[in-house]
Amino acid sequence: MSIISTAISDVKIIEPTVFGDNRGFFFESFNQQKFNSGVGYEVKFVQDNHSCSHKGVLRGLHYQLEPHAQGKLVHVIAGSVFDVSVDIRPNSPTFGQWVGVELSADNKRQLWIPPGFAHGFLTLSDNTEFLYKTTDYWFKDLERAIAWNDPTLAIDWPLQQPPVLSAKDQEAPLFTSLGA
Repeated sequence: MSIISTAISDVKIIEPTVFGDNRGFFFESFNQQKFNSGVGYEVKFVQDNHSCSHKGVLRGLHYQLEPHAQGKLVHVIAGSVFDVSVDIRPNSPTFGQWVGVELSADNKRQLWIPPGFAHGFLTLSDNTEFLYKTTDYWFKDLERAIAWNDPTLAIDWPLQQPPVLSAKDQEAPLFTSLGA
């Protein structure tokens, strides 16, 4: 497994070592010791989630407030996404910055998004299956969203047409509402 820092060093790309032959492939998709060593601290996951989306669906940018902010380890098992993490930690030197990474069933990459980040993804293919582990449980009253098309963030989504959004994401407030 390789751990690669992104432009925001706390967000990590995890590339597994894949063993393939004429039968197919095998790889270790998660190893707690290697993961903790790679991110530099102990992380405890409490919940796994699985979603399936059609091409052009955009989910996010979502986060939870303290004391239940969620870290997420995300990956795609079918299809592909453009995955985005936005630093919403007010005292961070990268506050308001974002990174985007393509995750796919083909590249088998994972992305670690620590607590204190908003997260979203755009599906690039039909029937994309997206899995993620979280470091805290979902609390409806603490869930928040930021507008996916916020002009301050200026995320360069690889859109070919307007995205398909949930009602919640259509009504999400701007980043400036966080005090940016």
